[in-house]
Amino acid sequence: MRILIVSDAWLPQVNGVVTSLQALVGELRGLGHQVKLLSPQDFRAWPCPSYPEIPLVWDLWRVGPAIRAFQPDCVHLATEGPLGWAARRWLGKRGLAFSSAIHTRFPEYIHTRWPWLPLRWGYAFLRAFHRPSRHVLVTTERLREEFAGRGLQRLALWRKGVDTALFHPGEGRPAPAAPVFLYVGRIAPEKNLEALLELDLPGEVRVVGDGPQREALQARYPRVRFVGYRHGQALADAYRQASVLVFPSRTDTYGLVMLEALACGTPVAAFAVPGPLDVLEAGVTGVMADDLREACLAALELDRECCAERAARQSWGHSALEFLSRQPLLDGEPCPGLEPVAEL
Repeated sequence: MRILIVSDAWLPQVNGVVTSLQALVGELRGLGHQVKLLSPQDFRAWPCPSYPEIPLVWDLWRVGPAIRAFQPDCVHLATEGPLGWAARRWLGKRGLAFSSAIHTRFPEYIHTRWPWLPLRWGYAFLRAFHRPSRHVLVTTERLREEFAGRGLQRLALWRKGVDTALFHPGEGRPAPAAPVFLYVGRIAPEKNLEALLELDLPGEVRVVGDGPQREALQARYPRVRFVGYRHGQALADAYRQASVLVFPSRTDTYGLVMLEALACGTPVAAFAVPGPLDVLEAGVTGVMADDLREACLAALELDRECCAERAARQSWGHSALEFLSRQPLLDGEPCPGLEPVAEL
């Protein structure tokens, strides 16, 4: 099939959405499908105010012709940004079916940055965007129940995976002289990174990533080692060298970095909130507690081999097949040869 994915998030951005889409595109092409990803790289864009790493496309009149030129069999809208809205509008005017996905807790992120904006406005935005979608893909059953309670409809599961060829325990990992507590992700308010940086922990705290808060936090916490982005093998090495991955976010829908760390044999410490509750097996692959310091210290005692073994069960190949089963053809019919998904 000819599959078009529209996403406002794409390279050179570094986040879970981009990681998921890269893996998905690779798996779909490996299955013999023709895949095009329509992204800000195909258009003109301005940096997002207060978050310049995120490009906002402005020549949106080119979206429709780009869709028509590719002649897709099915279209998936991965994000609710300008590109996603432009594609939604073009498809809707022609009565064409599409799927969409909720990758982030957009209302909570907006509320974190601008607390005076009511949370209900963000969910009204999500409902408006996803209302025409034939299937709205979410990562976990817990999220499906939660978003259904917020009025979203036609929700279906699309579980994520991990690249076990890259993320694995490796050979002969030397034990660090002192514990290394690692954070991997954007350095932005919604990630709640200060919940980790404020802790009195033994050993060293390392931060892999970048974002609008990096300069301020690096100045405020001089004992923390900020190393910037890491990719590929360097990222896998960072996971392997860590004693514990600390996931301080309270708003992530999933948290792919947890799966990547586990695949490398590194246990996780987190709050007991959606995301960690869906990824981690309490007391086996991670420790979740209201006291994050307590979780960090307890996670040091977990079995690294067991962490890697559990994570290795979740492949991107299975994730891609699940994604395909949720895709309607443009005329609204299910993709041929794939089981239709029951709607909520």
